[in-house]
Amino acid sequence: MLDLPSSLIPAQSGFSMPAEWSPQAAVWLSWPVNDPRHWGGTKQEIIWKKFAEIAAAISRFETVRINAPGNEHAEILRHCGMQKAVPERIECFDHPHNDVWCRDHGPIFLKHANSGEIAISDWDFNAWGGKFPPWDLDDAIPRKIANALNMRLFEGGMILEGGAIEVNGRGLLLTTEAVLLNPNRNPSLSREQIEDKLKQGLGVEEILWLERGIEGDDTDGHIDDLTRFIDESSVVACVEKDRQSPNHRILTDNFSRLLNFSQIKNVLEIHCPQACEVAGWRLPMLPASYVNFLIVNDGLLVPTFRQTKNDQRALDILRELFPGREIVGIDCLDLVEEGGTLHCISQQQPA
Repeated sequence: MLDLPSSLIPAQSGFSMPAEWSPQAAVWLSWPVNDPRHWGGTKQEIIWKKFAEIAAAISRFETVRINAPGNEHAEILRHCGMQKAVPERIECFDHPHNDVWCRDHGPIFLKHANSGEIAISDWDFNAWGGKFPPWDLDDAIPRKIANALNMRLFEGGMILEGGAIEVNGRGLLLTTEAVLLNPNRNPSLSREQIEDKLKQGLGVEEILWLERGIEGDDTDGHIDDLTRFIDESSVVACVEKDRQSPNHRILTDNFSRLLNFSQIKNVLEIHCPQACEVAGWRLPMLPASYVNFLIVNDGLLVPTFRQTKNDQRALDILRELFPGREIVGIDCLDLVEEGGTLHCISQQQPA
């Protein structure tokens, strides 16, 4: 157990991480930075336009809050306006950062079971095992947001990325061994110690482990490319029917584990897109996944990959699984070159 006063432990103070479908106050993004290493230094204008499109799409449903250096705010607002964002729902904060993956370096928001108070859980960040330095500005983002919003802040006490965890809001947390048990994250912690920190820090009761992630995933295998809760006892999971694909065995094994979890009553399939590849790029196979969607108030933003038949099939499946929500497909083929799509770049703030 954590040897800390109960007032410093979220679970003992009445806080837990809500499910993503809970009402939201805002979605946070970290705007693309001018770094020639990102997207090969050749797609700055394309990526800014894509982020503006995504911000505009979210703004139809709720507020968008953007981390970016202050001197870029006017240009960001101009780009969002060109994509017909709802102007009063775009808010910029003077928070410089290193990279765009707000799901991983941003705060994990918690909510108090009785008072409804929103607090911030600040976990250490090391750019997925030290792969992409520097990350000092990214690691500072949760505390900056806590200060900006005047929110209580809890220290997580270990390295954790938001994309590595998926919760149902009723005590279950899904993750992967390839990430959280990887020695490049927390080499001094045992599996039991990691589970205890997750339970105490996020207010969950049980950890369900899958094995590993899909090919091309710089994160070592984040859960948000594999499996997502769609309600308290149901998940939608990626499957790959092509036995020649390197993802076939990985996803088949993960699917089998999901079927064996008694806490999950329904395991629903969604196919992978066809392999997305960019000649000469550092990732021979891009980690494209339809479950990297973002749930927003009354809506669902879904990544698409310029595969008309596959994209439409995925949108139709998710439309059935999320009745009552508007399903919005967003072309993410350029975005996924750097290793992620809609869920990876965003972090929801509960209402």
